[in-house]
Amino acid sequence: MKRGALTLFILSFLSQSSFAQSDSMLSDKTKNYIGYGLIIAMLVLFLVVMLVLLRTFRVLARVLLRSEGLTDAEITEKLQPAKKPKKEKGEVWNKLLSLKPLSQEKDILIEHDYDGIQELDNPTPAWFMYLFYATIVFAVSYLLIYHVFGTGQLQYAEYKTEMAQAEIEKKIYLSKAANRVDENSVKLATDPAMLAEGKSVFKQSCSPCHGENAQGLVGPNLTDEYWLHGGKIGDVFKTIKYGVQAKGMPTWEKQLSPKQIADVANYILSLQGSHPAGAKEPQGEKETAEKLASK
Repeated sequence: MKRGALTLFILSFLSQSSFAQSDSMLSDKTKNYIGYGLIIAMLVLFLVVMLVLLRTFRVLARVLLRSEGLTDAEITEKLQPAKKPKKEKGEVWNKLLSLKPLSQEKDILIEHDYDGIQELDNPTPAWFMYLFYATIVFAVSYLLIYHVFGTGQLQYAEYKTEMAQAEIEKKIYLSKAANRVDENSVKLATDPAMLAEGKSVFKQSCSPCHGENAQGLVGPNLTDEYWLHGGKIGDVFKTIKYGVQAKGMPTWEKQLSPKQIADVANYILSLQGSHPAGAKEPQGEKETAEKLASK
């Protein structure tokens, strides 16, 4: 051991000296490889030393046991204890199901028989009984919660609750989707609820300039076929949204939501041909239904 350690020390010292003297001759990559090699060599040497020590301890143990008067067979038995016998095939399964092995079936036979058929006295597995009792507790609890005290919802009641929640979520989604509309995506619609909303907004925001029935006051008549800035649904939406500052038409982009603007635009187009009393003279370019459809 001392010689091996001394040899390793000398090799390490010589390698360091050689590295110091030949820095200019070896590249960094080569030095790394040499260093890795020395590390691996030291690990191998350490493993060899550990094996030698283990062998030495075994020899010493044999010498000590022989000095106590033990035979070689007894020494071998002490140093190499017998392996535990393997478990019989199916032993784990038998324990899980609380079954007896086949070799013990004669001990658990029930005395009576029927036409030569005998029965084993195998108890029901504990885990099965626990599961069985748990199902009884669950059934009683379910009956009390849902049918006696009524604290839980049955299927039909739960269905109605979920449908009501889905309707609320649908309205929220549609309201958000409606506010994503613009002059390029707005569609012509005749939904009564939408037209009613548009009429309400029109009465409040547009009637001072266009009249109660859109017959035209300061602003133009919106019920005829003549349009100053286009009569298509997208054109009407754009005019309401951005306004016409040069002619006194304000922008409603910040006061009204996209949905409200779409509702007003559809309401205005629903008034086409209504011919209200006191209608203002036509202004702009005539746009018939055929012309609007061709755009």
